[in-house]
Amino acid sequence: MTKADESGAVAGTLRGGPRRRRVRTAVPLPLLLPGAVALAFLLLPLLALLLRAPWSSLPSLLTSTEVWQALQLSLLSATAATAVSLVLGVPLAWLLARTEFPGRGLVRALVTLPLVLPPVVGGVALLLALGRNGVVGQWLDSWFGITLPFTTAGVVVAESFVAMPFLVISVEGTLRAADPRYEEAATTLGASRFTAFRRVTLPLIAPGIAAGAVLAWARALGEFGATITFAGNFPGRTQTMPLAVYLALQNDPEAAIALSLVLLTVSIAVLAGLRDRWMAGA
Repeated sequence: MTKADESGAVAGTLRGGPRRRRVRTAVPLPLLLPGAVALAFLLLPLLALLLRAPWSSLPSLLTSTEVWQALQLSLLSATAATAVSLVLGVPLAWLLARTEFPGRGLVRALVTLPLVLPPVVGGVALLLALGRNGVVGQWLDSWFGITLPFTTAGVVVAESFVAMPFLVISVEGTLRAADPRYEEAATTLGASRFTAFRRVTLPLIAPGIAAGAVLAWARALGEFGATITFAGNFPGRTQTMPLAVYLALQNDPEAAIALSLVLLTVSIAVLAGLRDRWMAGA
């Protein structure tokens, strides 16, 4: 080892550890070819969407009444679903991360079930639970006159059902990584558990809450199956952008491409916003 290498190693040790070196390794051909095919498979549809986009008529398509109604409803319902997920999901994540109770593992599995459940099945389950003749919906209708299916509120309910698990998982992971001694110190100084949660825990896990909220909003914005099953597809009332894409694809393909570009732009913006959280180690 030369003196320059020794000094570099000593400096790296003084900074907290040995200096990491990037070692370039040869890529085996049996891994390179399938990896390249997979990359092309994932990027080719997105490239085709950009190539076939009606760029010249895009402004007029996006400002049409039908498209604007779907866009406006999607933004409002996704934001409302994210608010519902925050109000209900953050306390649920705290319970899963900070408390011990029988069957906690089962509860966590049930909370994450909408992540793998087909959205159409989720819509059917919502109809059976909150429909006019559902397990809970019949009482909402008879006692309060509230009917959720095929309404704008039904869109928010369907989107909240599929989006909330993303927020719960993100916040629970952040809570598990956070040091609980800060909360314990606050309680020993006389603060109640809720005050410690509000004044200490929430600021501590704010980045995780923000990341989970962005994921929940993006998932709610792109929801299709549960929405069309539980809320229907009525323009101006329950027709969100994914539903408008599905309908326009049969009658006006250019409008479908324009709406797809909007959803693609939102997805890229979400990834760009979360790159510092998930891609810092790249």
